[in-house]
Amino acid sequence: MNNSDQNYVKWFRNAAPYINAHRGKTVVLMFGGEAVTHPNFANIIHDISLLRSLGVKLVVVHGARPQIEDRMQQRGLEDNVVNNIRVTDAQTLVAVKDATGSLRLHIEALLSTGLVNSPMHGSQIRVSTGNFVIAKPMGVRNGVDYKYTGSVRRIDSDGINMQLDYGSIVLLSPIGYSPTGEVFNLALEDVATQTAIALKADKLIALTEDEGLIDKSGELIRSCSVRTVKTLLDENDCHVRQLLLRSIIQSGENGVERCHCVSYQSDSALLQELFTRDGAGTLIAKDHKELIATATIDDVAGILELIQPLEEEGVLVKRSRELLEMEIGCFTVLKKEDVIIACAALYPYPEAETGEVACVVIDPDYRKGNRGERIISALELNAKSKGLTSLFLLTTVSGHWFREQGFIEMPLDKLPEGKKQMYNFQRNSKVFMKDI
Repeated sequence: MNNSDQNYVKWFRNAAPYINAHRGKTVVLMFGGEAVTHPNFANIIHDISLLRSLGVKLVVVHGARPQIEDRMQQRGLEDNVVNNIRVTDAQTLVAVKDATGSLRLHIEALLSTGLVNSPMHGSQIRVSTGNFVIAKPMGVRNGVDYKYTGSVRRIDSDGINMQLDYGSIVLLSPIGYSPTGEVFNLALEDVATQTAIALKADKLIALTEDEGLIDKSGELIRSCSVRTVKTLLDENDCHVRQLLLRSIIQSGENGVERCHCVSYQSDSALLQELFTRDGAGTLIAKDHKELIATATIDDVAGILELIQPLEEEGVLVKRSRELLEMEIGCFTVLKKEDVIIACAALYPYPEAETGEVACVVIDPDYRKGNRGERIISALELNAKSKGLTSLFLLTTVSGHWFREQGFIEMPLDKLPEGKKQMYNFQRNSKVFMKDI
């Protein structure tokens, strides 16, 4: 087996946990009309097909802003935009129907491709469209009648779930229908957000022009909370970016656990984001009422109270208050209403580009949730920010749990020199390591 074959096998094995994690999950994927005209869109279609074949329940929501503008220019219609919202009169509505209808058919046709020499061969993807979006008129605002511009009233979640259970990809256009038989022009972001919320989707994925969310210094944000996204909102942002940010915020605040932003210009970003550890864009996690933060001197008493039972059992090495006060900056805590319910420490070994995970403790009353996973993830982010490439830990009783978090048992000689010299042979702790 040559190196390229070995690399492929290694990648496939590393991707397996993510493949299993996404099977059966409901994902809403949104992209604008700009993505459809990009040369990479054929690859996105293939990836959508692949996701469905891996058992992901997919709702695809497309936009059509540039296509609508083209149709309006062809008809000699002026673009009437007030407060960044298009006023859709009867003539504009004809252009909207033409653009969205043509685009939807185009996407359906691409998803139906099954040529022998194409990645879609044998996929037999079923695409379902319909009147799943019930809309209402935006009405008159500040004296402006927006006519056939509307907003989502409700999503037919039962109808969509029925199609998803049949194995179909549900394709939604930025169009809605009223109970009185009218058609309304909707914003892509409104349709995608309300659909994700109504379906209680596991993920909302936005394909954007940028790599992901960009901070105010121009750097890519790899991962953040919904709370952080709120800080990115700026009056000087373009309207489309504001719509995207508000979509993420609203989804995260209404039950969608994860949002992702990846570039539609990259032929690997979508799969890399979902099936690799480091991803390719931005992962936004729903805010929890329980706050993860770096410990301060005020947290010493709470940490001591949390770890004392395990110290008495001999599971943890005893720490004095004085030592804990000196090392408090190494600790991360998880708080619920200002009470510490979990903690963990990270001790960097920068010369070896690694760090020790220690003192991972969760209050017995809170061990049924994913709090352990969350605090380990916080340590991993902290370690990456310090330039570390791996983590290690010593444990006598918790090896199985750490294996579940991706740590692998290693021989003692894999420890960095500084830690190897301090190893306590009487405790006979096992060594676990993880690349990050």
